[in-house]
Amino acid sequence: MQGKVVIITGASSGIGKALAFEFARRGAKIVLASRSGVTDAELFKISSEILDLRIDVTEESDCESLIQKTIEKFGHIDILINNAGISMRALFSEVNLDVIRQLMNTNFWGTVYCSKYALPHLLESNGSLVGVSSIAGYKGLPGRTGYSASKFAMQGFLEVVRIENLKKGLHVLIVCPGFTASNIRNMALSKDGTSQGETPLDEGKLMTAEEVARKIVLAIEKKKDRIILTTQGKLTVLLNKFFPKFMDKMVYNHMAKEPNSPFK
Repeated sequence: MQGKVVIITGASSGIGKALAFEFARRGAKIVLASRSGVTDAELFKISSEILDLRIDVTEESDCESLIQKTIEKFGHIDILINNAGISMRALFSEVNLDVIRQLMNTNFWGTVYCSKYALPHLLESNGSLVGVSSIAGYKGLPGRTGYSASKFAMQGFLEVVRIENLKKGLHVLIVCPGFTASNIRNMALSKDGTSQGETPLDEGKLMTAEEVARKIVLAIEKKKDRIILTTQGKLTVLLNKFFPKFMDKMVYNHMAKEPNSPFK
């Protein structure tokens, strides 16, 4: 990764922040894209080759600007990691539809916008286009209609881009981390669009963002098409292929056990 130009969206926390540190330690040139900006001084001590941009991926013009400023600064793009995302926790019968629109705008359209403007540069460098998805992109998770819908859409989009460019040297990676210790659940939206404020899971038992970041970088180096990072996730995807009705019941029962679950 020495000297590679890497764009990371959602870089201010969680997996995005861990990716920034991982790439910095490996000598990459990093473009950090987030709404709040990255303020961790330790990161800038590791590398001086960092461009920190305040970007809202729901705005197409912001995504176009992200790519333009990267080219102006570094001259080319080797890797785009579409990591920016938000979650939700509410029954579809109760959720305000604006919440689902917000998730689609960030998780799906943010990926589409950034990928659209980065694609010519990635084709030129035989680069990597990465989407950080979820097991929710394989199996619908109750209480998370907007999240699952956005991740299903992201995976379908990236798969088509991969096939369309099969003979052009583009590497496309879909990453499904499973439940990860990050702040995405703390910031998850409730039925009225307000922040949930607390996670329903024991974060101490989950894969760390740093471990996820290391596995993503390794998958990029090996040019993998997709990775599913947890044993639970791999089992869910496998069983759902052959026993989807059984898995509907299993997923329902599992999610119903969450503290303050919206359904029983």
